[in-house]
Amino acid sequence: MQKSNVILPSQTIGIIGGGQLGRMMAIAAKYMGYQVVVLDPTPNCPTAQVADQQITAAYADLEAIKALTAESDVVTYEFENVDLEAAALIEAEGKLPQGAEPLAVTQNREKEKQLMKRLGLPVSPFVIVHNGSECREALNDISFPSVIKTCRGGYDGKGQLKLAGPEDREAAIAFAEANGHCIIESWVTFDKEVSVVFTRSQTGDIQFFPLAENEHRDHILHQTTAPASVSKRVEEKIQACAKQIGDALNIVGTFTIELFVSGEDIYVNEMAPRPHNSGHYTIEACNISQFGQHIRAICGLPLMDIKLLQPAIMLNILGDTLETAKKVLADHTFGHVHLYGKEEAKPKRKMGHVTFVANTIDEIKQQQDILKEDI
Repeated sequence: MQKSNVILPSQTIGIIGGGQLGRMMAIAAKYMGYQVVVLDPTPNCPTAQVADQQITAAYADLEAIKALTAESDVVTYEFENVDLEAAALIEAEGKLPQGAEPLAVTQNREKEKQLMKRLGLPVSPFVIVHNGSECREALNDISFPSVIKTCRGGYDGKGQLKLAGPEDREAAIAFAEANGHCIIESWVTFDKEVSVVFTRSQTGDIQFFPLAENEHRDHILHQTTAPASVSKRVEEKIQACAKQIGDALNIVGTFTIELFVSGEDIYVNEMAPRPHNSGHYTIEACNISQFGQHIRAICGLPLMDIKLLQPAIMLNILGDTLETAKKVLADHTFGHVHLYGKEEAKPKRKMGHVTFVANTIDEIKQQQDILKEDI
């Protein structure tokens, strides 16, 4: 394999997107000695608070993208909805090792599912529709329960509608008519949802973080436990799927795949071409975090062998639990609290996270039991 282009401290890393993922990328980069410039439309965004410079502009502002590219030796992104024209421009300058293709695929649920199908990966039955009449016809072939989602956009449960039975047909048709390009998927009955976070280098080396088990509340990730309680066979099947996807898209950097586990069977659900909420536990629980490994990958450095130092449970801090998290920080010696520096605490908005580590999961649960009066 060809040798990667190496970016060393104190060269400059550009980040598109100034939220919490960009912030944690920037912190990892600053620890290593890099300069950081961020592009985000919000002044003093979470990433800008720890970066050296901010370009305050819209993500699709091509002049701002050119300025970011000129200032940076390498560019990365913290979310998948990056303007594809902008990504292509940066890639043409040789400064986007992640490339534009993973963005094009993960921005579009149809392309994402078609890739999985082409690779022969296990996915739930699905059909693509473009309007209400196509949806009406498709519902004759899709069993209930099922879910209809927009093919573009949508996160934390937005842009989707669960269809419990035939009584929801008209609601689905109205959803498709209003949103256009949609995917309808059969509902998968599963024992648990897991995510595999891995990092792939520019030379094709791949390193897996411990498999994590996720619990959602109101469609928002509530808690992640690592390592996940699955068999070795399930873990191997998941890593094999991840490697197929990584190789097919020539992934560079940290990448995440969410899956459902039912017995010894797995179903690939969604992908994110970046570090992920379910990988935050790696900051305290592993010898290198998903963010540190990502910086190494995009800068052409060799990846570190990953070791789980201690089991971990991560809890998201939302706007309505922010004050509780501060009380944990003030009153207890356990629990690593990370706050993201967002100005306004809105209900259900991710404001931070807290990670608990101990020698065993049972010990972590004892810590959480102590906190029950607080939380």
